[in-house]
Amino acid sequence: MSAQPVEPLAPAPQVPGEPPWPKPAYAWYVVGVLMFAYTLSFIDRMILSLLVAPIKEALQISDTQISLLVGMAFAIFYTLLGLPLGWLADRSNRRNIIAAGIALWSAMTAACGLAGGYATLFLARMGVGVGEATLSPSAFSMLSDYFPRHRLARAIAVYSIGVPLGSGIALILGAFIIKAVLASPPVHLPILGEVDAWRMIFFWVAAPGLLGTLLMFTVKEPFRRGQTKQASALPGKDLVIFLRRHGGAVWCHIFGMSLITIVMYGLLAWTPSFLVRSYGMDISNAGLWFGAITGLCGAGGILLGGWVADRMFAKGRRDAHLRTMRLSILLGGPLVVLMPFMPTAGLAIAVLVPAMLLMTMHGIAAGALQLIAPNELRAQISAVFVFVVNLIGLGLGPTAMALATDFVFRDDAALRWSIALVAAISLSLGALVLTLGLKPFARSVEAAENGFK
Repeated sequence: MSAQPVEPLAPAPQVPGEPPWPKPAYAWYVVGVLMFAYTLSFIDRMILSLLVAPIKEALQISDTQISLLVGMAFAIFYTLLGLPLGWLADRSNRRNIIAAGIALWSAMTAACGLAGGYATLFLARMGVGVGEATLSPSAFSMLSDYFPRHRLARAIAVYSIGVPLGSGIALILGAFIIKAVLASPPVHLPILGEVDAWRMIFFWVAAPGLLGTLLMFTVKEPFRRGQTKQASALPGKDLVIFLRRHGGAVWCHIFGMSLITIVMYGLLAWTPSFLVRSYGMDISNAGLWFGAITGLCGAGGILLGGWVADRMFAKGRRDAHLRTMRLSILLGGPLVVLMPFMPTAGLAIAVLVPAMLLMTMHGIAAGALQLIAPNELRAQISAVFVFVVNLIGLGLGPTAMALATDFVFRDDAALRWSIALVAAISLSLGALVLTLGLKPFARSVEAAENGFK
């Protein structure tokens, strides 16, 4: 295969009949707004993982029930509604869809603080998933119309920083909030009456959603570029045809990523509790350390992954993105498996630093699908990605580790063994699936470069 760059790093040619590309400064402003929204979504999504102890005590529930709140309750509608919302985003105003979603998930996060029992908290978490399902399919599609092909990967990488940034902020701010708020007596609010301290945390993290909603209305809906034909009015018809032709590339990519996210979501949900149970750390300190590692190393890992993928792609590797995802497993996976067995908290945290840096190189995964999908399917293929990856990763990751703790080892103190077991199995399978997808993905990239002729 030729080592020459696949495409020069120069402005994309103007397509006859299409308006000029948006000004770079404004396009990057849009990336910033979308990243802010993505960050808010992960703060609202992950704050519950630091409230395990007070929620378990207040509602008298098990680790498995907590894991369902963290994972499955959120994932059910987040994944199921992603598909119709992706179809809608390919045909209507994506900016308005995202704005409505931010308002909804923020309101439902606040509703978590009002839940009177396990069932109502479960329903509120479902509502958070409904709102957040609007974001990524529409965002990926919008960015593909704001940036030409040779700049798209960088834009999506910056947007994707919202994942570790939001998770890190949730853990760091959560650590300070928990230390300050949980030590306080219940608060008396008008109408609501006496409110427990842990419930107030949900109200605080929901509040910035108002700003996120308003900022979205400063974003313009971009012109849709690169459509190969008029989209079918029948929901899913064009998507089914595309998946038949490129199924090997799409499914190996998506299932490989799903196996990675089982581990990543499991770590996000249970690492603070692991540090508490195994080393006796205070939960606020555990959240602070893990939050800093997640935010800084996660952001660095995504940028590193984007750089590695771009370098390989420029050298003619059409499967560069899958190779980068596999590399994140091969380099970071062994560290994840070893981390729980470190003799001290300091050593465990030290191993977490390179582990999170290397494992988050897979952050270019969603952008990779934009390279093989036509414009009229970009939001839908992103929705399929979100659907499967989160149904498996978010739905099973936290719960798999909890089930191992509750039913395999039957000991809360054995959480370290649960983390290592799930990581070893899932990451080994993920590396195998991604290897099987290298050739099909390369063929699909070439087909997209040739206009699917």
